[in-house]
Amino acid sequence: MFSTQTYINRRNELKKLVGNGVIVLFGNNESPCNYPSNAYYPFRQDSTFLYYFGQQRDGLVGVIDVDNDKEILFGDDIDIDDIVWYGSVDSVADMASQVGVANSLPLKELSTLITPDTTRKIHFLPPYRHDNMIQIMDLMGIHPSKQHEASSIDLIHAVVKMRSTKSDEEIAEIERAIEIGYKMHTTAMRLTRPGVTEKFVGGQVDGIAHSYGAQVSFATIFSQHGEIMHGNPSMNVLESGRLALCDAGAETINHYCSDHTRTYPVNGKFTQRQLDIYRIVEECHDYVLDVAKPGVKYRDVHFAVCRLMTERLKELGLMRGDVDEAVKAGAHAMFLPHGLGHMMGMDVHDMEGLDQINVGFDNDTQPNRDQFGTNALRMGRALEPGFVVTDEPGIYFIPVLIDDWRKRGHCKEFINFDLLETYKDFGGIRVEDDLLITNNGCRFLGKDRIPYHPKDIEDFMNS
Repeated sequence: MFSTQTYINRRNELKKLVGNGVIVLFGNNESPCNYPSNAYYPFRQDSTFLYYFGQQRDGLVGVIDVDNDKEILFGDDIDIDDIVWYGSVDSVADMASQVGVANSLPLKELSTLITPDTTRKIHFLPPYRHDNMIQIMDLMGIHPSKQHEASSIDLIHAVVKMRSTKSDEEIAEIERAIEIGYKMHTTAMRLTRPGVTEKFVGGQVDGIAHSYGAQVSFATIFSQHGEIMHGNPSMNVLESGRLALCDAGAETINHYCSDHTRTYPVNGKFTQRQLDIYRIVEECHDYVLDVAKPGVKYRDVHFAVCRLMTERLKELGLMRGDVDEAVKAGAHAMFLPHGLGHMMGMDVHDMEGLDQINVGFDNDTQPNRDQFGTNALRMGRALEPGFVVTDEPGIYFIPVLIDDWRKRGHCKEFINFDLLETYKDFGGIRVEDDLLITNNGCRFLGKDRIPYHPKDIEDFMNS
């Protein structure tokens, strides 16, 4: 946890932003894996509850009565049977005191404060776990199918405003996650060689995170099929001449995340064709450092990268025609079907549970849901100092997408399908780092840079 004062300050700021009513922040409960007492491990607390109340135990609810300036931590102390199996833990009263909350009550008392007949405004966030949906229905009589629209937009906007801008102590925690992420990725690079399985390398990567007291910030992606965006490790054996893509991150004990991607040759040596594509992705990745700064919309950074990528693909003969017209038509999405990046912090896709339109967009920047590729843009709003976003351009050769577009003649004036046909066995390349927006520009977070320039990769893998 951070200092007691940090949580006090956060809740005080939240009260000011919301203004009135009662704020209810539901913590998470244990989630059974295959029977009730065998829960998924490690337990993961709700991020917004953690942000304001700091405690990682299950079965807690934090209440902030804005009108009466009163805060209560609801939860039940564990009984002797649980102590026998799991050991002693702090009481709910002690946990409340640790984060500067003066009041604590058993969980059953929550129903005396919040009822379906409550006339005061009750602010809650969109729930994403069904047990909390049931709890909201029991307390307020709102059916789960109606809870998303009944959630408080005032609370959502307040939370997004606060969590979007990272404090110095949050940046330090993210950089601790990046230190672990560096060990995860360099371990993967050392282990990658012909004859081992994807699952073996992926398992070692996950083990590095756990061995440093952390957990993975999302399910590790490690695959020779880099054209599959979320290609989790399989039992396939790594083959010489193929590229391996590793997208992995750590989450610290205080639940701040890292997120990096590297792509490298299984045998430690790029072919010329691989280098031709890799250098485009590398250039696009580095170009973001020149473009991203406060006041610039990340949507515009995304399209600046798309134009650069299109220019370079034209030079290889894979694309043709006017660059601006090609990007306007979405032709680049044949190769880059996702957005340039997303917010990152306590969630690897930070606050995505509050609806991406509230997190990555604003009144001046709205998503385009109608164009393939652009509809996957998670972050479009103007950048501000303290934002942490990912920078993750990629080029992918997806056989079924190639076949689909060619059959329909989609963007045929901008894509050389005959040449593209010869790349169906290529896979995909992505290079990703975590970017802090500063007062004057931006910088990559992390003391040590995971090798990503081609020569550095080859030297590292063959050292």
